Amino acid sequence: MLPTEILSHEHRVIEQVLACLEKLTEQSQSTGRLDKQSAQDAIAFLRVFADQCHHGKEEVHLFPAMEAKGFPRQGGPTGVMLAEHDEGRAHVRAMAESLEAAASGDRAALQQFAEHAAGYVALLQQHIQKEDNILYVMANRVFSEEDQRRLLDAFGRVEAEEMGAGTHEAYLRLANELADRLGVPRAAAEAAAHHTCGRRH
Repeated sequence: MLPTEILSHEHRVIEQVLACLEKLTEQSQSTGRLDKQSAQDAIAFLRVFADQCHHGKEEVHLFPAMEAKGFPRQGGPTGVMLAEHDEGRAHVRAMAESLEAAASGDRAALQQFAEHAAGYVALLQQHIQKEDNILYVMANRVFSEEDQRRLLDAFGRVEAEEMGAGTHEAYLRLANELADRLGVPRAAAEAAAHHTCGRRH
C-alpha cells in the first residue's frame, strides 16, 4: 500500500467526524444547547487523529519529500496545504473556546461554535478533495519505490514513537462511537482497518 493510500483512508474517517460535527451543530440549533460530550469527543478526535497524526505525517514527512523533488513550498501546493492546516486549527480552537458556554445554552457561544464548525467542515471537505485528487497524484508521479518505502517507515514511526501504541485504535473507536451516538454512517470498513497512524500491521 502506498503512503498516500493510507492518508486517503484516514480521510474517510475524518469525513465521518465532519458529518458528526454537522449533525451536532444542527441539533444545537434546534435544542438551543450543545451536546457537550459529543462536542468534546469531536474536538479531541480532530486535534489528535486529524491534526497530530494525519496532518503531522503530511507536514513532517510527505510535504518535505515532495519539496525535495522540486515542488516549491512558497506559492506551491504544499504551501497551500500548510496554510489550510493552520486555518483549520484556528477553527478548532474557536470551537473549543465556545464549547462550555454553548453547552450551557449561551446563544452567542452557540453561534460561534456553529460558525466555526461550518467553516471547518467546508475547509476540510475541500482540502481533502484537493489532496486525494491532486496533491497525492502529483506525489506518486515523482516518488520512487525507495521514496515510498521511506515514507511508509516514517509513518510507522509517527505511530510508534510520537502517537504511542493503541492511539490510532482508540481514536477510530471514538469516531465510531460518535457516529453511532449521532446516527451518522460509519466510514467504509477498509478505512477503519488501518490500526496504526501510518502503517498497517
